[in-house]
Amino acid sequence: MKKNKKRSLLSKIRRWLNWLLLVWFSTTLMLVLVLRWLDPPTTAFMLQRYYSDLNGPIELNHEWRELRLISPSLAMSVIASEDQKFADHWGFDVAAIQKVIEAGQTGKKMRGASTISQQLAKNLFLWPGRSWIRKGLEVYFTAAIETLIPKRRILELYLNVVEFGDGVYGAEAAAKTIFGVQAGSLSANQAALLAARLPAPKTYVISPPSDYMKKRSNWIKQQINQLGGKAYLDRL
Repeated sequence: MKKNKKRSLLSKIRRWLNWLLLVWFSTTLMLVLVLRWLDPPTTAFMLQRYYSDLNGPIELNHEWRELRLISPSLAMSVIASEDQKFADHWGFDVAAIQKVIEAGQTGKKMRGASTISQQLAKNLFLWPGRSWIRKGLEVYFTAAIETLIPKRRILELYLNVVEFGDGVYGAEAAAKTIFGVQAGSLSANQAALLAARLPAPKTYVISPPSDYMKKRSNWIKQQINQLGGKAYLDRL
């Protein structure tokens, strides 16, 4: 009798877990799908930044702009700096990941291999950190984003939610705050400097730019030329 009750309880628990998983998958996939058409008012990273100060919420600078109103120079600078295989991969740069693994095995330090899609997944839905749980969720959301959202929309979302400065999110806010222009009026040099800042937007100084930032931005402009310039965007 006790065994039957135990089996019945375990069966009910399994059914509840399966139901909860189904609800979770359905909800998260729907959240990703609506981003194909709707602009997110905020992101997980913005909310964490907003409430990070013990003295209360801090002011964030964020304005949404459609991709057509953002300088192609910035779009290309970000691709050249962050993810040169953006047009071709399905969310993950396998070759870059392998290089990072090999570098780690030899004790070398190397910048991460996150693609634009992976970074978008983190910004929209996750939290900073390196736990296996967070990494697993990043893989899941990245795959969902790449499956459900076109490349040009992924790029538009990323350019509008990525942090370009301390509390400054998106191309429009960055262009106005740092250079005093609209995102569509950014010069090639200004765009390259903004992209050069992405690894550490709270640390790197670009107004005026340090020698390192000048060198980094020049490298980005060279990479844009090697990628074929703005014609690269026609592949998206």
